[in-house]
Amino acid sequence: MGRDWNSAHSSRRSRCGYQSRRPKRTALAVLCVLSASPVFADETTSTLPPVVVNDTNSIDTAPLATPTRTGSRLGLSSLDTPASVETVTAKQITERGDQSVSDAVTRATGFVSDGSPGNGGTALSVRGFSGQESVMTLYDGTRLYPGAGTMTYPFDTWSVDRIEVLRGPASVLYGEGAIGGVVNVVPKQPQRDHATTVQLGIGTEGQKHVAFDTTGALGAMLSYRFYVSDNRSNGWVDRGESHTTALGGALKLDVSPRLSFTLDYDYGRQRPATYLGTPVNDGALDTSLRYKNYNVGNPLIAYMDQSTRLSGIYHATDGITIRDQLYYLTTNRHYRDSESYLLDPSTREITRSDYIEIIHHERQIGNRLDATFDGNAMGHANRFVIGAEANQITFQRDSNTPFDGSSLVNADSFDPGVFASSDPTVPEFYTRTRQAALFAEDRFELTPRVSVVGGARYDYVDFWRQQLGNGSTFSKTLSNAGWRLGLVYQLTPSMSVYGQYTRGADSVGSLITMSQAQTAFKLATGQQLEAGVKQDIMNGRGFWTLALYQIVKKNLLSQDPINPAIQQQVGEQSSRGIEWSGAFKLGWGFSIEANAALLRARYDDFNETVNGVAVSRAGNVPLNIPEQTANLWLTYRPAADWVIGSGLRYVGRRYGDNANSVDVPSYTVFDLSAQWQATRQVNVALYLRNLANRAYAVTSANNGTQWLLGPARSAEVVATMNF
Repeated sequence: MGRDWNSAHSSRRSRCGYQSRRPKRTALAVLCVLSASPVFADETTSTLPPVVVNDTNSIDTAPLATPTRTGSRLGLSSLDTPASVETVTAKQITERGDQSVSDAVTRATGFVSDGSPGNGGTALSVRGFSGQESVMTLYDGTRLYPGAGTMTYPFDTWSVDRIEVLRGPASVLYGEGAIGGVVNVVPKQPQRDHATTVQLGIGTEGQKHVAFDTTGALGAMLSYRFYVSDNRSNGWVDRGESHTTALGGALKLDVSPRLSFTLDYDYGRQRPATYLGTPVNDGALDTSLRYKNYNVGNPLIAYMDQSTRLSGIYHATDGITIRDQLYYLTTNRHYRDSESYLLDPSTREITRSDYIEIIHHERQIGNRLDATFDGNAMGHANRFVIGAEANQITFQRDSNTPFDGSSLVNADSFDPGVFASSDPTVPEFYTRTRQAALFAEDRFELTPRVSVVGGARYDYVDFWRQQLGNGSTFSKTLSNAGWRLGLVYQLTPSMSVYGQYTRGADSVGSLITMSQAQTAFKLATGQQLEAGVKQDIMNGRGFWTLALYQIVKKNLLSQDPINPAIQQQVGEQSSRGIEWSGAFKLGWGFSIEANAALLRARYDDFNETVNGVAVSRAGNVPLNIPEQTANLWLTYRPAADWVIGSGLRYVGRRYGDNANSVDVPSYTVFDLSAQWQATRQVNVALYLRNLANRAYAVTSANNGTQWLLGPARSAEVVATMNF
């Protein structure tokens, strides 16, 4: 066994030997060939082995041996990473018909949507923590800092090659703001083989979808990619029209086999539905109000995002790779609506308030440089990466604060009226945030079976804010050192067990829009203990993972029980749980993908002010956090040119307030899809979403008195043509 093991781990201790004994594991064999080439260190963000597998005995999803860049900057596979890492592939996204990043991500283990127009519709929760400050989103490995808790890009899946997720604190990789986890949306890259795809879709509620993608070579050294996607809908609620457009592309210059540059540009414009939720009474939804939209008659929600990135990869020698990315990100957002609705069940009247107009202007310029050294140390295989990153982010908010204005409308029939506020919209504040970081990671093989994976990152933040009304200014500096240490023991080449300890950090609010009161506090800190098992099984026909964890987050803002007007940074929140995921090729044309997460999330020490009195919420479940989630997707291939899929999402009960006095019910949503490969170039698909027409709350607001409902039942037919 020892001789076989060493053979399986020769040359970079890869699984090449193991794959050679498993000829049916086509995707892993391709990976082995790539890893032996001098361009293996080319980032997975630019060239990963394709996960579309021709071997009918292999699973459709990415195997655990596929390298990723989200769980580690070392480009390790999931089997070699002492953390919970998962990949959602483009093929999975297509088969399920998920057109938004949020829909695709929430099929991953433990991830739940917490999206609303106020946070850009992209907020998520995982492992007991939620929001843009605790669950970080990256696009191609780059983070756009959320301003005022809002993130609006990426949103469309048409250009997505894969979505990689990491569950648990990730400050060691990306800095503050990832206590719960990280989502990295990786776009498709230029390819030298010419290919063009056109997609047309039409559905209920006036849905229209047009998309185009093309890639190919432009001479011996240059390749390109260009895409565009446009979605329109009349919406499932009254006055629920939406229109989104995403376009972009990339040019890749291969100067030599060792040096390449890629210039990427992406643009997104969104006019999402101006639906802010439905008022409920005592935690119960009046289904007659399900399709009502209580916003004003002339609302506006608009987002425009742009991302420009210049990346270079230089393979200095066979064991040294240098990468650099210069990026410039911008976002502009505009809100104008009435956002709060309170129902009086006795009179059937709704009080509308929070007449809000807010405008965001955000600019971020930054650079990330790192070098990877792959070789030996003291006679043992070792891979080491070291790097630095720097950003400058400017943010301006214009608003009509304090958002006065109210109106009274009948719940059943009403004139929506127009937006009217006595408060003028004026420039409110401007911030400048400068951030710099140093980071390093290492994987050291103690033995052919045992490896130590560790990393550290130091962040320094210099924040400055000016109130534009009176010219007053204030500033704050923050710093944090995050680190992770893990041990991986490979029982066999296809099975590993691991354990790790991680320290991370979150800001007490949105980092780049801190208030003056928040400058009195430091970053909230968190620590996680995690252990797990991962295994590829059935000769490449399946895999499963199991993880157990505990996270403790300290230094939350909590009210002083003696003087409720004063906030103290003494609060604590924790979660512990168990997560399982798996995918299996069952035979007879059937395959299954499933996952489940169970957790216990609690405030350990937390007070909030109620009518001027500090009330303890210790022992309560945090707001909008479900403690049970599950996903299932069953695929049946009755013939070579047919694929039928069905799935469900389950989200457990949540609470709409910190007092845990308002229940937000659990829900299960069923979806169905069918694809027919009509010709070699043409595929026709039918997607049925929320088949049972379940009325459910995606999230809640205003202490649980207002629910943002999920979409009603819909159907869509999509034709895809490949040339």
